[in-house]
Amino acid sequence: MTPASTQESVVIPQKHPLLAWILLFVLAMVWGSSFILIKRSLVAFPPEQVAAGRIFFAFLFFSPFLGVQSRSAEIRQSVRARWVALLCAGLFGFLIPAFLFAEAGAHLNSSLAGALNALSPLFTLLIGVLFFGRVLRVWQVVGILLGLSGSILLIFFSATGSFAINGYALLIVLATLCYGTNINIIGRYLNHMPALVSTAWLFAWIGPLALLILLTTDFFTRLTASTSAFSLATLICLGVLGSGVMSVIFNRIMQLASPLFASSVTYLMPGVALLWGVLDGETVYAMQFAGMGICLLGIWLINKA
Repeated sequence: MTPASTQESVVIPQKHPLLAWILLFVLAMVWGSSFILIKRSLVAFPPEQVAAGRIFFAFLFFSPFLGVQSRSAEIRQSVRARWVALLCAGLFGFLIPAFLFAEAGAHLNSSLAGALNALSPLFTLLIGVLFFGRVLRVWQVVGILLGLSGSILLIFFSATGSFAINGYALLIVLATLCYGTNINIIGRYLNHMPALVSTAWLFAWIGPLALLILLTTDFFTRLTASTSAFSLATLICLGVLGSGVMSVIFNRIMQLASPLFASSVTYLMPGVALLWGVLDGETVYAMQFAGMGICLLGIWLINKA
């Protein structure tokens, strides 16, 4: 990485759709597996420790990169100029959703959490229209209505098909709203920065916050328990691979294609999450399949338009 890559006047890179699709598939495989990893981490750690722990481990992963990048005057200047956007991206893209997903994961099947996560492109579009000047087209309106209809099936019906409001499912919806906000922030204010730089420095803001949260709990005492070994391994994987490496890839996809294309990773994630859920013995009922299918159809229309 050269210092010149962080200057204000950056040439827009040439689009590479094939590379973008390859990275999108890799991202879907890893992020689609994150729901079962959350479930396994919750065996030994409570939700707040799973949430703060994955952010803290991601921060540790980026620490060497931060040390190297901080030596560059150009990078320091670029980061200072956009510290508000970096902080907001860290909060809305990682810290807040981490707590929402961890709390929901303690009460929902991982396959259902993965299905609801498909709402991210819907909120990416809505936030873009309301606050970032995106133009809304007719087919996108149809897609939004379908996506909301599918989410209603997932939220307001139990797994057996009877009407029962699922409050924990609403936490996932709120997390996808945060994701949609974050994607628009990155696309508008941080897209010119190299993916490794922007991702590392947003964790520089939220990593210490996660550590402070962990210090108020018995997290570091639990680390020494032999019964926590597997849950700790899944938590480290969540932080380093899911929140760390894949976040760089996600930002790179946005640079290669667009924020809306990058958010379409949620097309593939429900299938991966569903597969892990079935392998883990979870039961998926017809109402969940119907809701998932309607959501994905709506998101497809949003992107097709």
